[in-house]
Order: sequence, then structure tokens, then C-alpha cells
Amino acid sequence: ALLYGPLFGPIFFAVILTFVLGLQQEQSEKPLELPVVGEEFAPNLVRYLRIKGVEIQAPPSDAEESIRSQQHDVVLRIHKDFGERWNNAEPARVEILQDRSRQNARTTVQRVHGLIESYSQQTGALRLQVRGIDPNLSRAVVGIPVDLSTPQARAGLLMAMLPYFLILSAFVGGMYLAIDTTSGEKERQSLEPLLITPASRAQILWGKMLATAFFAGLSLLICVIAFVISMRFVPTEEFGLDLSLSVMTGVKMLLIVLPIALLAATAQTIVASFSKSFREAQTYLQFLILVPAIPSILLAINPIKPALWMKLTPLFSQSVLITNITRGDEVPLTLFVGSMLITLVAAVIMGLIAVKLYSREQTAL
Repeated sequence: ALLYGPLFGPIFFAVILTFVLGLQQEQSEKPLELPVVGEEFAPNLVRYLRIKGVEIQAPPSDAEESIRSQQHDVVLRIHKDFGERWNNAEPARVEILQDRSRQNARTTVQRVHGLIESYSQQTGALRLQVRGIDPNLSRAVVGIPVDLSTPQARAGLLMAMLPYFLILSAFVGGMYLAIDTTSGEKERQSLEPLLITPASRAQILWGKMLATAFFAGLSLLICVIAFVISMRFVPTEEFGLDLSLSVMTGVKMLLIVLPIALLAATAQTIVASFSKSFREAQTYLQFLILVPAIPSILLAINPIKPALWMKLTPLFSQSVLITNITRGDEVPLTLFVGSMLITLVAAVIMGLIAVKLYSREQTAL
């Protein structure tokens, strides 16, 4: 409960980010190897590519097959009529053979596209100057991008799945205790004697659920600490990103997600009430821990501007507010407190439902 749930997310997240960022840096910095078919038809273009540091390679016997078989990331094929169209000041054609389904070749393909576009613009400007025309006349409007994002805000794109791992740690951290204190006791036949003690069933059930919530909260605390520590070791300076999480950011994330610990405990107790054995309850709860993934996945694949109802809905509100915090955005205190209160109210309602279920004799047996 205190190892798998809280530590899996931070370690997995840090390792994947380090690997992906390292791979992108390696692909963007290593010499660009480019096989060229028809090099003799465009010597000026090939010379320009060599000046830019491109290593021109001999063409493969079958250029298209070499792309399909992943022998090369990209192949440049120059048409035979390149020189004729060039001399006639017509657009000369080159083909950039690529496989868009290959994610690992995307950086190499983008570099080739950028070089060809740069050569085209430079040549077009020289043609206009030779004819006594200012190249700027062809540019009626110049769009100048002004990026107002901060390194922390840009890093927020990579941290889109962080809320899911935090919420998941609360669900996984309390799952084993929720099963053992309900279905486990049924299987050991110790729940029925416990329920006939002078303590009321409500007291017994709330005791079990609070104990489960304590484990879930402790799991969440370990997960937050692990994230704060592990993100400091991810190399992001070269990419203009800031993935480091301050202690204050960690405290804010912990407070936002902490009510989920009680919500997870009460929900797991309800689900476990319908099973008769530990293994059966474990099967049911494995499906329940998929629920926290829904808001994070929806917001990751469809990054819309969060509406007010999202910020005041359990699970959705935690995902939205954590994303805002990691981006460095200011979170109003009313939304911060509102998210916690609404989640706590939902947890109490589910706790009352659990007590009601265990008030029936058939549930306790």
C-alpha cells in the first residue's frame, strides 16, 4: 500500500520524461544524415545542405522500401526536371520521403523540412533582388509570434498526467485496507462477531473507513514527496522548461487531493460490500481505480478551457487545480476551498451509503 501506489507514478514519470527529452535532444543535436536520390540534378541545393552540416549519403537502391523498412528516417528525392524548372524560375520539385506514423523519426523529418524551406526562401529573395525588386514587397503582413508563456507554464504540457498519478496513489494506497476490513473479515468470518459488539455499526464502519483514508492519505503524502524530489533530476534546462516542484507547490497539491483519500475509502468500502471474498473484492476494485483516470485523460487529449462546473466536481476539480498550480497560475482561494469541501461532502454521502449497506444483515454475512 505504501510502496507500489505512491512510488510507481513518480519513478515512472521521471524515467519516461528523462528518456523522451534525452532522445529529442540527441536527435536535434546529432549530425543529420540524409540520403539523396538525384544529387546530380541539384548541386546547389546539395552544397547548401552540406554547408548547414548535413551529411549527404548515397541513395538506397529502393528509396521507398528503405523508408518502409525503417532503414532510413527520411530520404530526399530530386526530380530530373529540377534544373530545367530552376532555370525557368519555376518551382523546382523535390520529394521528402517519410513515414508520418513513426514518432521516433519526427525530429529528423522536421529538420529536413526546415532546411528545404530555408533554402527556398533564400533563393526566392535572391531572385527578386537580381530583378531589382525588394523581397519585402512580397511580404504584405509579417506575423511576429510573442511567446508570453513561462518555462513553468510550458512544462505544464508535460505534467498533464500528474493529477492522475496523485489521485491514483490515494486509491491504490487505501485499496488493500478497504478490502481487508470488509471482504477480508467476511472471508475470515470475523465481521459478524464485530458487528454484534456494543459499538454501533456506524461507529465500526466509520472507524474502518477513516483507517483506510489514513492509509490513502499517507500514500498520497509519499507520492507528493517522491514527485517533488524526482522532478529535480529531470534534465529540462536545454528545452527552456521548468519541471521542478517547490515544497510549497507540493503542499498545495497535497491539500487539494487529500479529500480524495476519504472519497476513495468510502467508495472502495461500498464496492467491497458486494463481494464475499478478498479476491472478489480485489477484482471489483481494480476497475474502480480506473475512474480517477477519466478526468486527467479527457483534459490531456482535449485541453479545453476548464468550465466552472469542472472546478467544483470531485476528481475533475483536483485535475484542473493541480494543472493550474504546476503551470504557475494563481488559484483563487474560493476554488481551492470549494473543491475540498465538495469532495468532502461527496465522501461523507458515500460513507453514509456504506453504513446503510452494512446495516443490512445480508451485507454483513
